[in-house]
Amino acid sequence: MLVIGLTGGIATGKSTVSSLLKASNIPIVDADVIARQVVEPGTPALAKIRKAFGDEVLLPNGGLDRKKLGSIIFNDDTKRRQLNKIVHPAVRKAMLWQVLGFWLRGYKYCVMDVPLLIEGGLWQWAGLVVVVYCSDSLQLQRLIERDSSSEEDARSRLNSQLPISEKVQYADIVIDNSGSKQELQAHVDDLIRRLEKQAGWSWRLSWLIPPLGPLSAVWTLFWRRIARRRKAAQR
Repeated sequence: MLVIGLTGGIATGKSTVSSLLKASNIPIVDADVIARQVVEPGTPALAKIRKAFGDEVLLPNGGLDRKKLGSIIFNDDTKRRQLNKIVHPAVRKAMLWQVLGFWLRGYKYCVMDVPLLIEGGLWQWAGLVVVVYCSDSLQLQRLIERDSSSEEDARSRLNSQLPISEKVQYADIVIDNSGSKQELQAHVDDLIRRLEKQAGWSWRLSWLIPPLGPLSAVWTLFWRRIARRRKAAQR
């Protein structure tokens, strides 16, 4: 099964692309949804967070007080890294199980919707990397309009992230979301056609010859990682 990593920058339209893919019955592994699920009451990750940060980060109903936790880690890199060591492995494990679930159900491909695909290194494990792009100026304009924020606040949020121009350098496919909704839909339709062609007929062999699927995936990812590292070294 072909695994596609989908990412973008804030206000570039990644979530819109993900929704359009989902509406076309493309299986989506949503990292943001999973990140909330792995810290629900009763989960091992929430128990670890409680142990590390105390009862003050819990709501009266036992859920995670995200606002309180955010205020703790906002200006404390050590605390932020401590939280990431708890949450990130849980999210990646849950994502892996979802990907395996789609494979077992016979899907030819699935899309991992991950905001920090590049920053977190997960791009190295995707068969294809798709980046949703728009210009810096348009990104700023959309962010101000979306959140009704000041230009200063919007610029601050953009500056805290890896620039979209740098993410594009990791992409196998770039979706330019600079135009209308109709144009974006056309780009998504074209992406689906490319995925259908790329997945081809080889996915059926993974069922006729079960070991072939995992071995093929490992082989493909191995060579993609080498190619991308060479590309990164040339920048």
